[in-house]
Formats: sequence, structure tokens, C-alpha cells
Amino acid sequence: MKKNQKLVDEITRYVESNIKLFHDNRINKLKTLKLKNVLKKKNPYLFRAKYMLTADDIVKNLTNAYLSSAEETMFGDWLEGLAIFVSSKTLNGWKSAVTGVDLEFDKSNVRYIVSIKSGPNWGNSSQVKKMKEDFSKAKKTLRSSSSNLNIVAVNGCCYGIDNNPDKGEYFKYCGQDFWALISGYEELYLDIIEPLASKARERNDEFQQLFAQVHNKFVKEFITDFCIDGCIDWQKLVKFNSGNKITQNI
Repeated sequence: MKKNQKLVDEITRYVESNIKLFHDNRINKLKTLKLKNVLKKKNPYLFRAKYMLTADDIVKNLTNAYLSSAEETMFGDWLEGLAIFVSSKTLNGWKSAVTGVDLEFDKSNVRYIVSIKSGPNWGNSSQVKKMKEDFSKAKKTLRSSSSNLNIVAVNGCCYGIDNNPDKGEYFKYCGQDFWALISGYEELYLDIIEPLASKARERNDEFQQLFAQVHNKFVKEFITDFCIDGCIDWQKLVKFNSGNKITQNI
């Protein structure tokens, strides 16, 4: 299908208007971050094995790893909203009310039920099993009101490649193939990249200033609580992270 400039313009306006939600969530996550909460969730043995010697190294490693994971989740949620918007404009798609399904749309006498993920490597075998169970339950729910409904389940991934989409119980469409499925336009995956930069530089400058402030505060807190004479007190750090209540109260 040739380029639909009207669709691209609508998507560009949507992205430029809504990308601030991602930036706001990213900044708010940093504002509410607590050093000890993050320390509880990370592996102190790994820090020791990597021969980290300074509070600065540990704090930087902690915050970067935590924020990277959080940003992936937040942006995945944002992309889900974009995909639903695209489908609503091209196929009258809608956000599904069925458990485990994010998007529904009708195309060529088929009801598509879609579980949207960021990329192709989103889950382990148990999580994939759960998705398949959700698809099975969703089909039963939808057919209870329309027994002749032809339903196709799709795991739609916003980026990446999967050259073997037919998984038997469902299809897995990634990157270009996913965006083309919900839009009918093969090049949409390229057109959505540019508007994402709207206000990105200004918001990133704001984020970096806040990050520096939080980083400096965390380094000071870490030195106060987990260092002795400028050296990391690994025993105290491990007790804080992994000790039971009795140990931590000693």
C-alpha cells in the first residue's frame, strides 16, 4: 500500500502531543527514587565480583540499571497506546476489555486479538504460556456472544524481527510486520521514528540535570551509610540487602 500522508500526519500529531507523557513519567520516576529501595533489589555480590571500589561506581551502576528497566516498561506502555491509536484510525480498532488482550480489530472478516509487547524477547516460557492461556480464554469469551466469529490471536511486538510468525496457537508479528498489520502501510515503522524526537533534547536536558542532583545525593547517602574511612563496608551492605530481621537489628 502506498504512503497514506493523512495517516502519517495524524500519527505525527498524536506522537508530538503525547510523547510528553513518557518524559513526564521518566522524570517523576527519578524524582521518587530512593537509594535504599534500589539497593534492596540489586545484587551486592555482583558489585563485589566486578571489583567496584567507589560509592560513585555503585550508585551509577544502580541508578542506570534501575532506570533503564523502568524506561523500557514505561515506553512499552506508551507504544501500546500509539498502536491502539493507529488501529483506531485505520481499522476502527479499539482497546480490548478482555483480560490479557490489549487491542481488537476486524479485518477481512477476521477478529484480531492482540497482546502488544515492546520487543520480541519480552518473556520467558512461563510468561508465553500465560499469554497463550489468555488468548484461549479470550476466544471463548468472544465466541460466547458470537459463535461463528473467526478469531486470530497475535503477539504484536513494536520493534524487532521474527521471520517465523506462525506459532501454531497464535501469530507473532514484529517491527515492520506488526505496524503494517494494524495500519495497512508497510513503511509506517519508519515514519513514526522522527516525531519521537519532539522536545526530546529539552526534556533530556531537564532529566540529566535532575539525574546529576539525585546521583550526588545518593553518593553522599551511600558514603554515610555504607562506608568506613572512605572504604565500602561490604559486610554492612550485604547485611542490609540480604540479612534477616534479626541480623539487621544487631
